[in-house]
Formats: sequence, structure tokens, C-alpha cells
Amino acid sequence: MKEDKHVITMLVDNEPGVLSRVVGLFGGRGFNIESLSVAETVTKGVSRITIVTKANPPVVEQIEKQLNKLINVIKVRDLTNVDAVQREMALICVKASPDNRAEILRIVDIFRCKVVDVGLEHFIIEVTGDEGKLTALLSLLHPMGIKKIARTGAIALMREPK
Repeated sequence: MKEDKHVITMLVDNEPGVLSRVVGLFGGRGFNIESLSVAETVTKGVSRITIVTKANPPVVEQIEKQLNKLINVIKVRDLTNVDAVQREMALICVKASPDNRAEILRIVDIFRCKVVDVGLEHFIIEVTGDEGKLTALLSLLHPMGIKKIARTGAIALMREPK
């Protein structure tokens, strides 16, 4: 059965050890986490965890059931096939020689990114968008020489009804 990428989001109690138990559930059962993001929500004492993993549908269903059994987990949702907004952020340090500085700035403009740091031989670029946008930007910057990259992984929210 084909493994698809799944974005699983959950609301959890914001308490020590909760993230460790969630991650332990994945690791203990041999599920890989491709990305992980955690932050507090507007509700005091509640955090949102967003995990991206590759698995087939029965395995994702098993993951959801096991997550729901954890005491500090409030709600679990697989946002893969629902109407949701997904974004990722990255900081990209790219070599910026005098020959390619103008080209990098054109690419930054086209992709609606932002240069957040400038050095004699580098730019640090901030980009936000879906995975496709980040992949396309990286493919254009790669020939120029990417020195470092930091990515958040996916964050997602289900769309509200109209």
C-alpha cells in the first residue's frame, strides 16, 4: 500500500512531558516524523502540535487512535484531505557574490520573500509558503550555492466554514 504524506494536528495540554509522550508514541511504533512544530494556542494551557509523517491510511488511523488514548491529548485531526491552510517557513543562507546578487534579489522578489540579513558574501532569505513554493525557490537558489537552511516544517489550520 502506498505511503502518503499526512499532516496531523492535535491540541494538547501545555504541560511538561506531553511532547515527549507524543514523539515517543511515534518512535516506539516505528513511525517516522518528517517535521514537528509546537506552540501555545490562544487558549491558556493548550498547545497545538503539528506533525508531518508518511504512512498509509490504516497506519494513520492507528496513529490517531493511539494519540487519542494519551491523557494530555485533547483533540487529533488528520488535515491531509480536508480544506486546510498549510504553510512552512525557511531561512536560507545563500552565497551572494557580486556576479549573482542581482539575480538572487530578482528571485526573492518573484517569490515574495524577504532578505533579512546581508553580508559581503551572503544573503539570508526568509520565505513562507507551501512546500511547493519552498521547493521551487530552493531549486533556483541551489546553483548559486546554499550555505545553510533552517525550515519549520508544516503548520496547518483547518479552514472555518464560510
